[in-house]
Amino acid sequence: MALTTSLADLSVLLVEPSQMQANLVTRMLQHQGIDRVAVVATGGEALDCLRLESAGMVVVSSLYLPDMAGTDLVVAMRADPDLDSLPFILLSSETRPQVLDPVRQSGACCIVPKPFTEQQLSRALYSAADYLNPPEDGDTADLHGLRVLVVDDSLASRHHLRRLLEQLGIEQIIEASDGKQAVSVLQESMFDLVITDYNMPEMDGRELTEYIRTESWQAEVPILMVTSEQNMGRLAAVERAGVSAICDKPFEASSIRRLISDALQQ
Repeated sequence: MALTTSLADLSVLLVEPSQMQANLVTRMLQHQGIDRVAVVATGGEALDCLRLESAGMVVVSSLYLPDMAGTDLVVAMRADPDLDSLPFILLSSETRPQVLDPVRQSGACCIVPKPFTEQQLSRALYSAADYLNPPEDGDTADLHGLRVLVVDDSLASRHHLRRLLEQLGIEQIIEASDGKQAVSVLQESMFDLVITDYNMPEMDGRELTEYIRTESWQAEVPILMVTSEQNMGRLAAVERAGVSAICDKPFEASSIRRLISDALQQ
């Protein structure tokens, strides 16, 4: 698998309005061997910089910015075809799910809680490097013929998953915006893997899993749930319904690759 072994290969755009915090994070990045660090104070400045030069860039942003939230910044990036595939790392002391959920749904690499250590930041950066460096063809040969159904009410999340799957060489990908639509698709087409969110309108991930396991003619298909759901009782119910694996949002690209491989071997 062609992963970046040195963080020195990365370029970072740091979005941080506090000069003191910006200096601290910049020093941490430099300790990791990253010399190409640009610092801006607002989301608008960040978008302007990225539209001028974005190749190989990793965006590291605080949540609260003078002109917008970090959540607004990542949503704006995901809405721009030239920026939608850039790795995004959020640095925040915020813990409220309703505030962080837009970042989780956007396909962010990591949410690093403040205060954080260099080790925590380093892991997030390696996740971004992994995202920028997909596996070589030889590592994905067994997945090329895979037929995958991606079910998520978030368009940004579906696009993020599609990019990761395409990096694995998977070309046959069908998308559904909720469980009810997924049921219709499953009645008409055969799949090797279903990747679904939990919280969706019409029919959620647990109900979809129960349908597949008890009513679908594809009852044995592996089901991978990728979700921002934090309620342990609900997740336990999903496990009882028969999912093959559960992965938290945000997730590392390598985690999804590993879970897909594990689910297909069950």
